[in-house]
Amino acid sequence: MEPKGEPEREKEKDQNEQSDKLDSTEGKKERKKKSTDEKKLLESEEEERVAEDEEGEESGSEEEEEEPPPPEPEEPPAPVKKKKKVVVEKKISENFYYNYEELCSFPYVTPDSGIPLDMLILMHSFGYDCRRRANILMLDSQTLLYIAGNHLVLLDLKFRYLRYLRSTSGGGIGVITAHPNKTHFAVGEKGWKPNMIIYEYPSLRPYRILRGGTEKAYAFADFNRSGTLIATVGSSPDYTLTVWDWKQEKIVLRSKAFSQDVYRVTFSPENEEQLTTSGLGHIKFWKMALTFTGLKLQGSLGRFGKTAVTDIEGYAELPDGKVLSGSEWGNMLLWEGGLIKVEICRPGHRNCHNGPINQLLLDEGEIVTVGSDGYIRVWDFETMDTADVVDDTGLMEMDPMNELLVGKNVNLGYMVKVHELGEPYWYAQDFNGAIWKLDLSFSNVTHDPECLFTFHSGKIEAVCVSPVTYILATTALDRMVRVYDFLGKVQLAEMKFKQGGTAITWAPKVANPKGGVIVVGFQDGVVRIIELYNPKGLPIVSSQENLADASLRLKQAFKPHTSVVTALAYERHGEILATGSRDKNVFFFNVDETYDPIGFISVPGPVQALQWSPPSHRENKLLIFCENGIVVQVPAPQQDFDAASTYKMKDLPTEYFRFWSIKSQILREDEIKRREKVKEEKEKERQKWIQEQLDEGKELEEIELLEEEAEEEEEEEPLPDIFVPKTPSPILCGFYSAPGKFWLSLGGYDTGFLFHCAFSPIQHQKEPDHREDEPFDFIRVEGAEDNPITRIWFCSSGLLMFCGMQNGAVRVYPLHQKEFSIDNIAGYWSFGLHDNDYGKIQGICSSFDDRFLVTCGADGNIFTYNILSVEEIKKVLKTKVPSPRRGLDQEGAAEDIEEPNAYSIENAKQKKEHDLIMRAAERKKFLKRQELFSLRQAFQELLRMNDELPRHMQLHRAQFELDRRIRAEMDRRTARKIRLVMKELGWEQERHRIGLRKLQERFRGNLEYDTIVVCAMRSNHRISTYRLLAISEKFYSSRKQSQSWKRRPSKYDWKVKEDQQKDSQKDIFSSQTNTILEEEPEPEKVKKKPQTLQSRIVENRMERLRKVIEKAEKAKAKIEQRKKEWEELYKSKPSDNYEDPQDIEDIRHAQENMGDFKLKTATNYKIPEHMRINAAKKMNQLTSLEVAIHERKLSMNKWIVGLRDLKVAIIEEIQCVVQALKNIQSSLDPSKHLPVPPIPQLLPEETPEKKFQYDSETLLKFKQELEKQGLKAKEAMTLVPSAEAGGLGGFGGGFLHTPSVKEIDTSTRGSQKSVKTGCATAATPTAVLPVSSFEMELVEPTELEVEIRKREEIRNIYMQETLIKRIDELMMTFDAELCLLRHQKLKLDIQMKTADLRHVTWFQELLLLKNFEKHEDILQERVNSLISEEEQMQHKINSCIAQIDEKKAEIVKLQEREKALYVTFHASLGENNKFAGFLLKVLKKRIKRVKKKEVEGERDDDEESDEESDEESSLESDEEESGSEDEVFDDTVCPKNCDESLFENTLQLREKRLDIEEALVEEKKVIENVKKEYEAFAKKVKVVAASLDSAEWELEAYQREKQQKLNELHVVVPLKLHQVEYISNGEIPSDISQALVFTNQSLMNLQQRITILQQEKLVQRELYKKAREQHKELIRDRKEMMIKIERLEEKCNQFMMMKFGRLVDLEALQTLSVNTNLEELKMKTMEKEQAIAVDLKKWEGRILEKRQQLMAVTKENTNKLTQMNAFCTEKIRLETKLDSLQHNLGAEFQGPRKEDIMEKERMIALVQLQATDAEILKEEITLLSRKDGRIFAAPEPLFQTDEMLN
Repeated sequence: MEPKGEPEREKEKDQNEQSDKLDSTEGKKERKKKSTDEKKLLESEEEERVAEDEEGEESGSEEEEEEPPPPEPEEPPAPVKKKKKVVVEKKISENFYYNYEELCSFPYVTPDSGIPLDMLILMHSFGYDCRRRANILMLDSQTLLYIAGNHLVLLDLKFRYLRYLRSTSGGGIGVITAHPNKTHFAVGEKGWKPNMIIYEYPSLRPYRILRGGTEKAYAFADFNRSGTLIATVGSSPDYTLTVWDWKQEKIVLRSKAFSQDVYRVTFSPENEEQLTTSGLGHIKFWKMALTFTGLKLQGSLGRFGKTAVTDIEGYAELPDGKVLSGSEWGNMLLWEGGLIKVEICRPGHRNCHNGPINQLLLDEGEIVTVGSDGYIRVWDFETMDTADVVDDTGLMEMDPMNELLVGKNVNLGYMVKVHELGEPYWYAQDFNGAIWKLDLSFSNVTHDPECLFTFHSGKIEAVCVSPVTYILATTALDRMVRVYDFLGKVQLAEMKFKQGGTAITWAPKVANPKGGVIVVGFQDGVVRIIELYNPKGLPIVSSQENLADASLRLKQAFKPHTSVVTALAYERHGEILATGSRDKNVFFFNVDETYDPIGFISVPGPVQALQWSPPSHRENKLLIFCENGIVVQVPAPQQDFDAASTYKMKDLPTEYFRFWSIKSQILREDEIKRREKVKEEKEKERQKWIQEQLDEGKELEEIELLEEEAEEEEEEEPLPDIFVPKTPSPILCGFYSAPGKFWLSLGGYDTGFLFHCAFSPIQHQKEPDHREDEPFDFIRVEGAEDNPITRIWFCSSGLLMFCGMQNGAVRVYPLHQKEFSIDNIAGYWSFGLHDNDYGKIQGICSSFDDRFLVTCGADGNIFTYNILSVEEIKKVLKTKVPSPRRGLDQEGAAEDIEEPNAYSIENAKQKKEHDLIMRAAERKKFLKRQELFSLRQAFQELLRMNDELPRHMQLHRAQFELDRRIRAEMDRRTARKIRLVMKELGWEQERHRIGLRKLQERFRGNLEYDTIVVCAMRSNHRISTYRLLAISEKFYSSRKQSQSWKRRPSKYDWKVKEDQQKDSQKDIFSSQTNTILEEEPEPEKVKKKPQTLQSRIVENRMERLRKVIEKAEKAKAKIEQRKKEWEELYKSKPSDNYEDPQDIEDIRHAQENMGDFKLKTATNYKIPEHMRINAAKKMNQLTSLEVAIHERKLSMNKWIVGLRDLKVAIIEEIQCVVQALKNIQSSLDPSKHLPVPPIPQLLPEETPEKKFQYDSETLLKFKQELEKQGLKAKEAMTLVPSAEAGGLGGFGGGFLHTPSVKEIDTSTRGSQKSVKTGCATAATPTAVLPVSSFEMELVEPTELEVEIRKREEIRNIYMQETLIKRIDELMMTFDAELCLLRHQKLKLDIQMKTADLRHVTWFQELLLLKNFEKHEDILQERVNSLISEEEQMQHKINSCIAQIDEKKAEIVKLQEREKALYVTFHASLGENNKFAGFLLKVLKKRIKRVKKKEVEGERDDDEESDEESDEESSLESDEEESGSEDEVFDDTVCPKNCDESLFENTLQLREKRLDIEEALVEEKKVIENVKKEYEAFAKKVKVVAASLDSAEWELEAYQREKQQKLNELHVVVPLKLHQVEYISNGEIPSDISQALVFTNQSLMNLQQRITILQQEKLVQRELYKKAREQHKELIRDRKEMMIKIERLEEKCNQFMMMKFGRLVDLEALQTLSVNTNLEELKMKTMEKEQAIAVDLKKWEGRILEKRQQLMAVTKENTNKLTQMNAFCTEKIRLETKLDSLQHNLGAEFQGPRKEDIMEKERMIALVQLQATDAEILKEEITLLSRKDGRIFAAPEPLFQTDEMLN
């Protein structure tokens, strides 16, 4: 912050600070006691008003649970069950206040760590979050309020004094807003379930707390005009809009505002029941609407329509309900009714602002707009309010009344108004880092804009502090470097550059004892050395007044990098400066008065940070941290590095470390430890539980069984997998711990730990990008799983480690010792000061004496903290600006690097070396050229001397060539150079070729035919082609689809369609049934098997069954075929109201085409369906017309081009004929020569394509012309002679020459002419040969020779005439063809003109139809929807009818079943049964029946009671019915002497009867319901039909209106006089507007139609008479056939009675067959038994065989085991004997002692063997006692003796 002017009340500020400090320390206990009492009072009041949010439910808003949130809600609270209490609501007292000390957030300190709570105390804030929306608020004329991270800053404008309010949640502050009366201001915070705090001003006491308004953060808030309500809107993820009664802390209404970011919410100043919200791509208008459920928020989203969707930052509500908003492109949008009424711009369609409009205000009847272009414009409200659209663009132009340009590079975002001494002033927030004071009175005494404060704009990149005094320096991407006195709390100096700063460091004291040198790195790779000095120390300006306390001066600028400079570091002795960049280079400089480059090294990744080894290390090394997870260590370079050609140092020893993640291993080990701990706890619980069970008296076996069941239920989850990211996590910061060892803080996956790493001694086995180096130790950072450490700084003593976190918090770790380790950390102190969302700490450092700490963040804030008390600071400390160095005033300004693309140091070095090499090469070329020039001159002199000699003495040119091999070698070199040059110029050649192709495609690509003129040979007639553009494929495709549009179907069409659908469904059904009937399974092919007795019996039986079945199937097929024929016959029978479809179509056609025809101009003209036209049809017509025109022109062009080709062929033939004619005339006497006709030539317009043919000569000529016209003559180079002499010197050499196009054409034509001429002259060689052969003879010719000569002469004369006639014939034929084609083209021209006229007319109709299209589509869509709705209703009606018919059929079936039941009952009684009456009463009696329930217990008590009541009522009715009978009887007991089975059968039949009756009742109910549905659908159909008729009438009226508009268009019809028959009094009238235009054919058709109709009338009468006679005859035949059918049926019945004695079903008799299923099952059973018997015999044999094999194998195995046992025993005995002989030498002399020992051993072995045998026998007994016991071989003893074996 830069205050304008000196502070005037420094003492008062100090006193206030001290009082604040005392208030926070000494009076803490007293305030806590007081706050406890107030809290108790508040809790009691809150308990009495628990039902506050219930009112929100009644009003229709969302439910809110009443939860008293804690002061610091860091995580979601546990869900609390809502208790409904009916308690009288009490209002909060207006005198109630909260305690600020209990609400505000405090630092976090590790418990029991002993760290003081006030380790760091905020001292001052230098930054300003200028990019935050609406971050400026005026509480009165001299108090300005804004947000700085987690603090509210109250700035006293008069005394430049700052006061701070901490947030209550510690999660940050989202929004601030002030009460209209400025008595309160609201602070919306951030965090989980943040609060909205209402503070009272000026006491700054918390007045109200609004809870539960959003989930994460508040985005905006606004009080209504009266100040009784406040509206808030939340940010992601809920975007909740809430309206509060803030004095009672109660939610009035709430709703979701939008699904994306909402920037702003405001109340309407005139109507407080209306709100407006705007944000990302939307604006929304809200109303508080009173509905039947209560008060609700109803939102209407603004629709942009044709206007592009835009983000809306600012808007203003107008008094009449309209809303005026801004846009991203700078125009204003006037909204009315949720739609854009008009878009407002400046005259000339200029935007109102050049950029987004950030704020709109309605102030004193004027509209004020605040733009990001730095302008404030004032507009007339009346004009704006009554604005309306004037044309189709939707824009309205108007000029602003006044405008103010605040300044260049100003981006205004928000303004607030305040009155000072009765005068209005505005304070504006500049997004580019400033606060302005503005006067918008626009009068003669208006003050200029005043910039009150300037700050960094946006994220601050780096910060550093002076090594000798209390000064800090910062830089940012806003291209500023600022210097602050953080002890005096003022800005000292600033300096602006061309690029943004990215890194900064202060020169150490060893390099600059005064501490006045700052090194800054910039975006473009430039590093600048800046001097800070006190200008008052300069002798020149020391006497001047009003000098600043500090000034900045550029000392040196150099560019070591080509990308962003990211790190700067001085070597520990201050002799070397290292710079790192994203270009993966680290540059070293020698530190002196000027910084000289030493060299640079390349590293495998972008540089993140640099750190030199501390003085405690023996070697001086540089640690380089790369962003891609690689760490590099290099020693300090030698300052005398030789950089003759390059600065790159390749021999510098380098160590690499590529981080390989171990986080997943750590987490896996933690999980293992956790599980082990859980197991231990479970084991303890298990032991305890076992003891309890034992105490209860349970046995151990039962307890073990329960434990096994519990263990089976528990399944242990698998351990987490080992995961290593493919790319290492980015390194954020790091520092040395020991030589070769260092600590790293990483982001991404490895967040939450500090890793201790070391360089591996094996460095050269792998490339840096392929290394996998794991850290050897780690420290877990508490609470940093998603919040990594971004910056680390140690104080000079090394006992405090300051950490800057990702979320803007500062952590302090006190260390017991200087070495950083896990055992050295006791706890930490943490407090969030910067913004928690985007306030990542970019820099943190302490002052030179460790008394102060400085942090800067990405939120633009700079905070300073003091570690000592305020009193000690004031007594001891003072800031001192470095004095200027000697000679500074005499030095000139240092040269700066302003060009971003300037060469870096290395690039400049390489460029210099390249320039030297090129200069030497040019010098060498110059000398060679001079030498060649002298040799060339000498050779030219020799040639000249040779030419002066006599001819016989001259030397040939070839003799000058001394050696041909030299010439050949030169030619080869020349060819090689040409190829090389062609390769070098290949790219340029291809570029020009592509450019030429693009030009051709652009100007001639779509040209199908150019204008070609063909001229006649002997006349002036000519014909030309049409210049024709190629037509695209879409025209052809659209022409093919010209009939694809859908005509609106009429009612008749719908009916026909329904009939067709029904018929098709019937056909499909019948075809399916036929196919089902026709399909018969094919008999499976049975493989032939050997015949047995059983198989033969089966086959014979199957054969008999097959024949019976085939006979029955044939009879059945015959019956089915007959039924099918009858069905087809009945289907073909027409219904009584059947009408022939052809007759219906003819009637419809007659109705449409006959009757009273009206003209299209008539008012009652009805447009036929097929003649209705729309834009799509008209477009297809236009397309078809264009395609037809193109095809006709294309065909004519082909004929003309063919004629041109014919002319070319004729010219070539005439040339051949003329050549032959010249040869003939050469042998004739000149007097007999006839004139040779001239050869016609092709004109340039006949071959226009040759204009675009070129060759090298053409291009060279064109180039020479351009050089002559456009370029001035240049001086010829004297050292380089022209190459006109050809080749290299006089050796006759030259470049290879390719023949041009013209040469090729002339050569080919010449060859063709010679061939043709040879052919022509081959016929007349005798005319020339005699003359030459007798030329030398002087003898007179003989008579024979004279005769021959005469004949030859006559022949030549004839040939001459013939050839001339041939030429004339060719020319005349061509001219005739041209005239004929010209005549056709003239006719085509007339047709094309007519087509053009038609095209113009159709295009006008198309434009008109497009205007009508939108409304017509709406009407058509309505008609179609009504038709579809009518169809659906009709379909439902049909389904209802079908359902009714189906239910009626079911009722008939049930009635038939009931009749059959009574028939069965009477049949079971027999005749003369005395109990018939009783049983009949039992059958008919009504009894109570209990309904069966599928699922018991699913119905409610109410339903059960209803059912019981229904059943009781039915029971009562039944009892009444039964009571009405004369006799009461008991139907539960069978009467005496009555058959019990008959009685039981009667009861069963009664149950069936009751079932049938219930089913009948249900079916009738269903029918009644369906009938009701049918009636409802029928009513809907009538309504829809009426709506359809009205819609069709509207559509028809609109069609007539459209036709009238089409009739108003003028159509041009060219007519000739003989075509005009509209004559009045023998003359053509002057006014022929009443005439009709008919074609001749139409007129003839109308005249002929009269006679045709008369003939049709006579024909129809004859047809009618014949039809009546046929109808009578058919009726008579039908009666006769019915009589015949009755006779035949009676005869058939008589035959059946005679044969069977009763009437039988003949079809059933014919299809009678055996029970095929039973027979097939019997046959299969027999086959199965036979197959099973065979298999059983086979398996018994195989079992016997396997048993024998098993016995043999067992015997063999037993023998082998016995032999092996013997061998093993022998081997053991021999080995034992051999061992005893080796170890017991001399044992034979020991006597009986040895024998005793061996005997003892033998007895022991025998006892062991016997014990083993006993165990084996026990096992065999146990095995044999089981069912599946098996005997195993006994194990062999390890040691056996011979005696044992014996």
